[in-house]
Amino acid sequence: MPLHRKFYNRPTLTVARDLLGKRLIRQIDGAERSGIIVETEAYIGIKDSACHAHRGKTLRNAVMFGPPGHAYVYFTYGLHYLLNLVTEEEGQPAAVLIRAIEPFTGLDEMRALRRRHGKELTNGPAKLCQALSINKDFNGWDLTQGIHLWVEDFQAVQSKSILSTPRIGIGYAQKLDREALWRFLIHS
Repeated sequence: MPLHRKFYNRPTLTVARDLLGKRLIRQIDGAERSGIIVETEAYIGIKDSACHAHRGKTLRNAVMFGPPGHAYVYFTYGLHYLLNLVTEEEGQPAAVLIRAIEPFTGLDEMRALRRRHGKELTNGPAKLCQALSINKDFNGWDLTQGIHLWVEDFQAVQSKSILSTPRIGIGYAQKLDREALWRFLIHS
């Protein structure tokens, strides 16, 4: 059962932490590929210089200004798609980047697409989008529908198992935003 819109309509840092241990599911022609979310990053609005909404609303980031519980998928470096989940109230541009998943179902299909095995399969935001066949067609997708692409409850992750670090790859952002501990991952 997909997560309800209320789950996403909360403070982004809370949602980013609470997504850890949830299952991201992609369904294609009745077949399922999925993984347990093990790493996320929060991006929070106009004041966050690392956030795509920092300079205001554009065609590219318009989904972030919409209702929570939708996918914000964008193309980066002319090569890769990245999946974000829109959070907070409509009009408040915020989202959580899904940085990594632990493969759960559909491993053969993921391996065929990625031509990789083990950790290299889905240990990055572009890698997991390739493995799950997530592209621009999912930009604006309503994740609460429970078809094609959604997130559902799977396992609870205790606070002591969550590591918070600065976000990755945002050298362009202001120092305060670069150092914010808004990356969350499950550590063992």
